[in-house]
Amino acid sequence: MSGTVGGDARPALLEDPCQAREVLGIVGDKWSLLIVRNLSQGPRRFTELKRAVDGISQRMLTVTLRGLERDGILTRTVRNVMPPHVSYELTPMGRTLREATAPLLEWSITHLTHIDAARAAYDARPDTSPA
Repeated sequence: MSGTVGGDARPALLEDPCQAREVLGIVGDKWSLLIVRNLSQGPRRFTELKRAVDGISQRMLTVTLRGLERDGILTRTVRNVMPPHVSYELTPMGRTLREATAPLLEWSITHLTHIDAARAAYDARPDTSPA
């Protein structure tokens, strides 16, 4: 199937669900959505993103930014000054990703303390391995 559904502007369903899984893997990794969230306020330089995304290594930030650029989620702009000024900004598609994932990120923030408490309670239980 390709094109639209019933003349509707919505895209037709993919014949191969593995393609959707690949995209979900790219945008749903540990760092991508945090970077997209940070770029929702406008362009950011590498060092600003590094400071804003707690726990990400320089190498992982570089790898994630390259992947998001390759997938059309963000753009990388280099200004030829000394030292070179490199900034990252969401593309229109990247902004729609931010809109789509904002509720998930807010849910995560809202429920973080509950998840931490549930994990602590689970870890404190005596081993109840299945028979």
